[in-house]
Amino acid sequence: MAKKSFMQGAVVLGIAGIIIKIMGAFFRIPLANLIGDEGMGYYQTAYPIYVLFLTLATAGIPIAISKMVSERIAVDHHYEAYRVFRVSFVLLFSIGICSSAILFFGAGPIVNALKNPGAKYAMMAIAPALLFVPIMAAYRGYFQGMQDMKPTATSQVVEQFFRVAAGLSLAYLLVRDGKDFAAAGASFGATAGSVTGLLAVAGIYYYKRNALRGDVERTRRASTETSSEILAKIFMIAVPVTIGAAIMPIMNAIDVGIVMRRLQETGWTEAAAVGLYGQLTGMAGPLINFPQVLTQAIAMSLVPAIAAAYKQKDIAFLNYNVRLGIRTAILIGLPCALGLMTLSEPIMLLLFPLQKASAVSAAPCLFVMAFGVIFLSTVQTLTGVLQGLGKPMVPVINLFIGAIVKVILTYMLTGVASINIKGAAIGTVAAYIVASTLNIIAVKRYTGVKFDVMLTFIKPVASALVMSAVVWISYRVLFGFFGNALAAMIAILIGAAVYAFMLFVTKSIKKEELRALPKGGKILNLMNKFKR
Repeated sequence: MAKKSFMQGAVVLGIAGIIIKIMGAFFRIPLANLIGDEGMGYYQTAYPIYVLFLTLATAGIPIAISKMVSERIAVDHHYEAYRVFRVSFVLLFSIGICSSAILFFGAGPIVNALKNPGAKYAMMAIAPALLFVPIMAAYRGYFQGMQDMKPTATSQVVEQFFRVAAGLSLAYLLVRDGKDFAAAGASFGATAGSVTGLLAVAGIYYYKRNALRGDVERTRRASTETSSEILAKIFMIAVPVTIGAAIMPIMNAIDVGIVMRRLQETGWTEAAAVGLYGQLTGMAGPLINFPQVLTQAIAMSLVPAIAAAYKQKDIAFLNYNVRLGIRTAILIGLPCALGLMTLSEPIMLLLFPLQKASAVSAAPCLFVMAFGVIFLSTVQTLTGVLQGLGKPMVPVINLFIGAIVKVILTYMLTGVASINIKGAAIGTVAAYIVASTLNIIAVKRYTGVKFDVMLTFIKPVASALVMSAVVWISYRVLFGFFGNALAAMIAILIGAAVYAFMLFVTKSIKKEELRALPKGGKILNLMNKFKR
């Protein structure tokens, strides 16, 4: 198999992720206005339960499929790779049937236990998605193992488009029948999206089936692995990944009790404590998650690339991908972190103009959590590397250690009156710093990779600091003419342009790396024209 860097796949998945995020915003905001807080209460009761089931069903298996497929294709065992896909398809289909049936037929008891019986129809409407999404995950994992990310990206965008279109349309049509039916209509959007997403990725598979079948038939031979052995290997990879995916949500759930209790012990009323926690998780928190779209794309693309190089014992190419992965994560994480820190208050006021007091109060939390974006970016990337190396349990243990540090610091710092809710933000950042540090130590131990400090750290930091200074000056100059909203948006655009310019000035990006991107050759030609 020809050598493939992960960059093309990461760019494809990153663009798809941004599109999906934008469509998601166009879903949530109109939906809340349409069905009100009562309807959103029903919807938000069903959707997190669905996500929990989905995480348990599909968090680790697609990664396992992509790693195992990539390893087999790397040594020209396409038939064995196809058997991995076939066995995992049956596994995920079975999981889908069980999880979908549990949620659909158990909707009544579940919502009654949650003390929100009006959410029953919403939960029943979203349950069928649990049948189709796992099947879709099998196709996606197979293509990712071949380092072809376009089918995954295409199906994700199709899935989200129909989720938004169907969900909003049904909510609008059913709102006259009651908020519970409107919430059910919105929830059914996930089912409609999963069906169309599955049709999209399955359609791509059948379009490519002749080429795929040729490689499979060419390498068909007596199998050296039984189905049970393949299943065992899938679970050995998938279970640690699933556990890792559940650590931070569980710790965040524990966080609620710690934060609320400690704030009230230091004199805050229950209502004030709820407000502070809402500023952290509902206002500042979502902004920190946005850069994850890009770094998660890097991690997903790294797994098969690292697995293939490791299987072929091509240590030089493996280390090249590790170094490039870390650099890319830093190049993305640094400007996001410093940009959010520089404009923490203007950004909060831009997004929440009707809640100015809360926005100003939430700005320090955003400032603290923004610093953690750098380390969250590297945590995700290094996790992808370790999964590709066949060490999925290592990042799980490291994240668990980080989560323990988070709980301890949150408990201690939120009990300090002058720090209050910022203590929870500091705890979260500390968790990512610890996990990132432990991950990089593990990667160096398993690969022996060495990093160019100037290229990996110093040049990107210098570029980001110049960007931050220009953004700070631009905002203050523009504020007097345009006010906060327009000044903040223009400053952000100026910052993006300055950062891109500085990356080329400092030579933080190499020409061969640019050429590896989609349309990279055209970008290089355009740059050469400007130089003339």
